[in-house]
Amino acid sequence: MNKNSSTSRRSFIKKTALTTLGISIIPRHVMGKGFIAPSDKLNIAVVGAGGKGYSDMVNVWNNGASNIAAICDVDWNRAADAFKKFPKAKQFKDYRKLLDNMNDIDAVTVSTPDHTHAVITLAAMQLNKDVYVQKPLTHNIYEARVLTEAANKYKIVTQMGNQGASGKGVQTMIDWFDSGIIGNVNQVDVWTNRPVWPQGIKTPTDKPALLDNLDWDSWVGPAEWVDYHPLYHPFKWRGWWNFGTGALGDMGCHLMDPPYRVLGLGYPTEVESSVGAIFTQDWTPDYYPESCPPSSRTQLKFEASEKNPSQVKLNWTDGGLRPFHPELIPADHPIGDENSANGVIMIGEKGIMTCGTYGRNPKVYLNSGEIILSENDNSEESNLPENGHHAKWVEACKAGFGSEEHKSLTSSFDFAGPLTESILMGNLAIRSYNLREKAGERFEYPGRKKLLWDGTNMKITNFEPANQFVKREYREGWKLD
Repeated sequence: MNKNSSTSRRSFIKKTALTTLGISIIPRHVMGKGFIAPSDKLNIAVVGAGGKGYSDMVNVWNNGASNIAAICDVDWNRAADAFKKFPKAKQFKDYRKLLDNMNDIDAVTVSTPDHTHAVITLAAMQLNKDVYVQKPLTHNIYEARVLTEAANKYKIVTQMGNQGASGKGVQTMIDWFDSGIIGNVNQVDVWTNRPVWPQGIKTPTDKPALLDNLDWDSWVGPAEWVDYHPLYHPFKWRGWWNFGTGALGDMGCHLMDPPYRVLGLGYPTEVESSVGAIFTQDWTPDYYPESCPPSSRTQLKFEASEKNPSQVKLNWTDGGLRPFHPELIPADHPIGDENSANGVIMIGEKGIMTCGTYGRNPKVYLNSGEIILSENDNSEESNLPENGHHAKWVEACKAGFGSEEHKSLTSSFDFAGPLTESILMGNLAIRSYNLREKAGERFEYPGRKKLLWDGTNMKITNFEPANQFVKREYREGWKLD
């Protein structure tokens, strides 16, 4: 049935009511998008149920406000708690089998390693399932563009899992900036203590025994094949380019979201990175291009926007490196989080605005010496997904594509896609920085320069080898179309 056909929907409901008198629960997918079934519950399938996937599942369930109809995870050891909590949910290891056999689901959460986000999400959208996808939205720039366009093509209600976007802190920063309190901004500093997993390390060559109840072929999915190793699964996949997106991918969607949103930024026009080196022998740095670096620094340049009529240079640092205190911030004031591990500084003409992770604890330091603190509760509890990000997505799914509830979402793909592309530009520059060529007895590194980006066409215009990182090659049997 065409989900936009109200006439067909009304006819079907009338016929169903006459022939099934006394039955009060009708699946929402039968009614069509935007119709709330008598049960008023969304049927949700969960793909990825361990770690963050477990909390995503619990939050969209929201104490029974939604129905967890199916749970899919390639590692049933990691999914054991999810299976126990929702014993009536159907269990799968392969998301493709889930989608083939669960026609009665309305929406899907995707909380898997980065490299499988796009293939799972697109497959669900093509079946008219609304989707909630963990950050970063995708593994590479091309995939982010594909999902952004597909959301509109298939009329899907979407949300990316950077939950701070729905918190009070970010909205406070928007209100402050829009009032003109710090004037135009031309510099932003963002930093994180990530990675907190191994990076800049040698690719393992040993072959430990495969864990029971783990479908490794499906775990590798579209990525280049490697044998199972605990340095990949669980969690440590973040530090390998084949699967993860490093510190930038992990925290960029949380930390770059406030300035990107507040300043109304678009695609960057330039990017330049430098990378920390590790020496285990004199004079010759270790070279492990499959592994994300132990630390890095990246600068993205954005053109003036309607909200901020100044060019912006955004400086990102990771690996525990952070910017120094600006003069306006007293020496004993933490910058960013209370421990200064992560944070954001926006430097304007009239003052400085700062915040911590998820946009918490925003502050303004004016050139006049005045300090403005938020009156909102920006504690971690106020940013819990069930108080906003997940719950709002569930309500938007019920209301349907194009509804006011849908339009009010803070990280639907029309926003989350370009944000993710901008963040992954940094990874493109980091990987280009490490490209090397043999020149006699030494190596040259031709990618160690400022890269010029054509955002519309997704192309580096002054260093062609960098474009290999815009998209990936998909393993045979997997594709994105």
